[in-house]
Amino acid sequence: MSLYFDHNATSPLRPAVADAMAAALRAPAGNPSSVHAAGRAARAAVEAARADVAALVGALPEEIVFTSGGTEANALALGGLVRAAAVRGVGGRVHVVSSPLEHPSVLATLEANPAVELSLVAAGPDGAITAEALQAALRPDTALVSLALANHELGNVSDVAALAAVARAAGALFHCDAVAAAG
Repeated sequence: MSLYFDHNATSPLRPAVADAMAAALRAPAGNPSSVHAAGRAARAAVEAARADVAALVGALPEEIVFTSGGTEANALALGGLVRAAAVRGVGGRVHVVSSPLEHPSVLATLEANPAVELSLVAAGPDGAITAEALQAALRPDTALVSLALANHELGNVSDVAALAAVARAAGALFHCDAVAAAG
């Protein structure tokens, strides 16, 4: 007998989900951007899913962008935020603060971007990032802070409202990888 404890990353398919997927796969094919009946049905299914996700995370449906997963979403968001910071006139490389406990999709994206000068804020022995530790890691030219809501390995949950407030007070943008918190 084996035990599986990584359901937040990948979990067995629930029968209701399998049934919904099978029904969608059996439905007439339709491009959700097309105006014909099949396209309108496909668009309705996408928009219903968008509304469901928005309700889950407390967002507006138009704020939801579907990607293939958390890695792509982090790369898309971080790339855009770094470009936005550069446009805002930061000049040269963009100073970003993150932590050594972030998901590899966050750290790899930041480390691979030649426009990023990365500083890592220290986490406490319990994996917590405090507002005080973040404040100490900020510089006058810090343009972006990227910290997770819930750690993908430890499971600890950060007070991102307090961390975002510190970043905003310093004039920095704030990115939060909340993928692990959804579970």
